[in-house]
Amino acid sequence: MKPIFVIGHKNPDTDSICSAICYARLKHILTGDEYIPCRAGHINAETKYVLDAFGVEPPRYLSSLNPSLSDVQYRVVDGISSHISLRRAWKYMSENNIQTVPVVDEENHLQGLLTLTDIARFYMEDQDADALAEARTSYRNLVDVLNGELAVGDLDAHFEQGRVVVAAANPDVMEEYIGQNDMVIMGNRYESQLCAIEMKAGCIVIGLDAGVSRTIRKLAEEANCAVIVTPLDTYSCSKVINQAVPVRHVMRTKGLLTFHPHDLVDDVKKTVAKKRIRYYPILDDDGVYIGMVSQRNLLDIEKQKVILVDHNERGQAADGIQSAQIIEIIDHHRIDAVETSSPIYFRNQPLGCTATIVAQIYREHEVEIDPTTAGLLCSAILSDTLMFRSPTCTPVDRRVAEQLAAIAGIDIRTHATAMFRAGSKLADRPMDEIFHTDYKYFQVNGKRIAISQVTSVSQEELDEIRPRILEYMQSYLPASGQNILFAMLTNIIDESTELLFVGKGAAALARAAFQQEGSDHALVLPGVVSRKKQLAGPLLAALETEDELDD
Repeated sequence: MKPIFVIGHKNPDTDSICSAICYARLKHILTGDEYIPCRAGHINAETKYVLDAFGVEPPRYLSSLNPSLSDVQYRVVDGISSHISLRRAWKYMSENNIQTVPVVDEENHLQGLLTLTDIARFYMEDQDADALAEARTSYRNLVDVLNGELAVGDLDAHFEQGRVVVAAANPDVMEEYIGQNDMVIMGNRYESQLCAIEMKAGCIVIGLDAGVSRTIRKLAEEANCAVIVTPLDTYSCSKVINQAVPVRHVMRTKGLLTFHPHDLVDDVKKTVAKKRIRYYPILDDDGVYIGMVSQRNLLDIEKQKVILVDHNERGQAADGIQSAQIIEIIDHHRIDAVETSSPIYFRNQPLGCTATIVAQIYREHEVEIDPTTAGLLCSAILSDTLMFRSPTCTPVDRRVAEQLAAIAGIDIRTHATAMFRAGSKLADRPMDEIFHTDYKYFQVNGKRIAISQVTSVSQEELDEIRPRILEYMQSYLPASGQNILFAMLTNIIDESTELLFVGKGAAALARAAFQQEGSDHALVLPGVVSRKKQLAGPLLAALETEDELDD
């Protein structure tokens, strides 16, 4: 069974990360199955502080839920050496019921591909009598194909010059068509064997297991002429001998289509759609061959099962969510249109934090919350509720956080202050990182807006970055895919927000939402600290009633 991913939203905050970790742990305890906490973005400074404080590794990073070849049940077929005979390759392919086999070197690097079509083409096309020499066929392959033994010569040597001829005539006639270095297939006639050696043949093949006299052996050795003895008759020898050609002579080496485990299945499908080869090699990042994938494999892929925490909007989900199978949602935000293929467990409560819900589920199932889990869940609640200052905070959030703090052995005020200070060290951070650390976007009536929230315990710090972040928003807007960008500069201690905005109709929308005046790009909102409850709601409501947004 494939592991199930538990994942939060893009641009994950502390709640998204901690809830994924703790809920994955709970599901494993309850079912015994493998649940892997994941993240759809980079860890911010506040969350890193929390994870470090409790000695927890960050969840696995998933750039996309679109299936890759590593999710496909591709076929692990051992590669073959380029030196083996076509006969051996054919036998291997028949025994394993495969039509394409990779040819690899000793370190398993791909050298080429051999298909049944390649083998058939080699046999159907007229092969010249010097085909074995052109292919530099080893005597080891020749002995193997002829089911014989090498009476004279070196198995590791190669037949590199000459043609293959059949000595069916008497010695007088043989002298006219046997050339130097030729391979001569013959019977047990002493005169014919002697004639071939005298004509400086490179090899003689003696059929029907005929004995080789000491004289012939000695003369062959002196003339550097190999001698192969085989139980096959002359006709059979001539019929099968080209099967000794090494694979390297027939395999494909140019224009090979290969893939990597991280290649997306959709991209691979598009690439192979017009190809007629059934199997394609998969190589790792070092070019080492690891398996073969077929077009049928690409159709039979099993969807990745996922549990969404701290979000239920498709726009907030990891890329490729449409390719996954959502089996659960645990969230505390508004409900959006997330479609599922079947009924699922969907738990949505009007609380200040998803971690509060996760803690409740632990209690409901009577699963003990260890100090580390308690510390993570408590940190998430403190983060999402701004240490109980946010209007989204409920008595339930506060009560659960206090219980978790006792289990974790932390002082709420001390821990929360350290968290916020770690997350609000803004001066030296890139503006792109600051803006996207806590960033969400929404769509109403075909218009898209995005809201970033930057929190700090220092008003001086917020004042310092204000012009920089406004300049960044103006430059980023054209490439953002949004109609309007908002940025909340939230002072946690003073419990106030300065709202910055850029885009056509931004000022009019802000004035309509909050019924107060401001400058062309800013509005001060005392008492506003929550994006979800105090900012997004009024903005989206105003956007729904606006037919035209003007500057």
